[in-house]
Amino acid sequence: MSSAGVLSFAQQGWEQVLAKVKWSVVYLDAACAESLHWSCGSSRLLEAVKGPACNLREFEPQAIGGGAQQPRAVFVLSCLLKGRTVDTLQDIIRRSHFQYCVVVTAVSHAVHLTANHVPAAAAAELEGQQPVFEQLEEKLCEWMGNVNYTAEVLHVPLLLAPAAPHLAFTPAFATLFPLLPRDVHLLNSARPDKRRLINLSEVDATSLTPELLLHIRCLVSGLSSLCEHLGVREECFAVGALSRVIATDLANYAPAKNRRKTATGRASVVFVDRTLDLTGAVGHHGDNLIEKIISVLPQLPGHTSDVMVNMVELTAVQTMEENQNVIAPGCLAQSNDTSGKALWEALLNTKHKEAVMEVRRHLVEAASRENLPIRMSMGRVTPGQLMSYIQLFKNNLKALTNHCGLLQLGMATVQTLKHPQTAKWDNFLAFERLLLQRVSGLLELKLYMVCWCWESNPSHAKEQPVLLTSEPL
Repeated sequence: MSSAGVLSFAQQGWEQVLAKVKWSVVYLDAACAESLHWSCGSSRLLEAVKGPACNLREFEPQAIGGGAQQPRAVFVLSCLLKGRTVDTLQDIIRRSHFQYCVVVTAVSHAVHLTANHVPAAAAAELEGQQPVFEQLEEKLCEWMGNVNYTAEVLHVPLLLAPAAPHLAFTPAFATLFPLLPRDVHLLNSARPDKRRLINLSEVDATSLTPELLLHIRCLVSGLSSLCEHLGVREECFAVGALSRVIATDLANYAPAKNRRKTATGRASVVFVDRTLDLTGAVGHHGDNLIEKIISVLPQLPGHTSDVMVNMVELTAVQTMEENQNVIAPGCLAQSNDTSGKALWEALLNTKHKEAVMEVRRHLVEAASRENLPIRMSMGRVTPGQLMSYIQLFKNNLKALTNHCGLLQLGMATVQTLKHPQTAKWDNFLAFERLLLQRVSGLLELKLYMVCWCWESNPSHAKEQPVLLTSEPL
């Protein structure tokens, strides 16, 4: 799969949304807001709206409705149009003065048919029709108070939040977690005694709850749309119980079967249960600056994959604790800043030491282009040195504007290097290496004992290794 294809998949989806939002009040849920954040940025949405920033609102039951001078609304949602989502839509529309409503959902109509318990045979006969969306359009007009008003419901696959050419997140599925051994007991509580599961290897789609199955089907729908955009016929591989269920569902997904008949390219898709490699997720052996930034800086509210960068030191506001929320925080996503995006991608692919030097190089080059009085210093890069370069931009509005993305990444680097948790990173890494050496020593000792048993008494060699290797490390 080409990196350009993945990025264009996300951007193409948002272009369809942006074409609908002119002069509208726009409501987004958290997952779609995060996809927008990494795909093209909120500034691109504001340009398309052509209205004030207050026209962008979070989709929630307490959201402010549209006033008398706001007749148009667009709802951009990552979830099924069912249950609480529809109730929230109704609440917002009834207390507003909308005459034109567009609802964009990231979930396909085929999945909505499944959610409404339409049999597969009946769903196949409805190909090309969208009765679920049409029924909701009628409801929208009813809630607006006039059946002659305009309502539109459409599907746009806003699955990905592309963080880099070869890295993308799926914010709507951040809570989709692999099954654990203890979950077998919960699954068995809804099964008859004769069909009880013994372990996770026996789990299949029939073992899961309807809610989890529907959540998986939403993911499968988005992945199928991605493969359709790339023009590939995918071959699925799975490692882990839940991954096996997802891969099987994608292989058997009816719209995907039809799509594969005309696909010209090929792709391999590997699903992996993350719980099978916990040390990779929680260890400190990754020598990468971005990993440390994400680990120590606070999470950006409402997001699953970005952090808050304190930008107060680039303003005239005093750096006191009570002023921390006065200035909007910076972040890592720099979708509309060319130099910031280039630095971000470089940091993802370099080791810690080289990454810090890359930050310094970008800051020096930016300051030189703006003719700022920079004083070069070679040798080891320190947080104080980086901060002195960043401070050069402080009282120069034009320079700040031109290099805003770069400065956010520079501030993130400084704050990470100065963070108390970063100082402990090397201590954790040393302890992990010591533990690894200890485990390695135990394994070597066991191997030696097995070999010794073989040489001393070959007739019992088949029994002895089993006893020796069964001991817990």
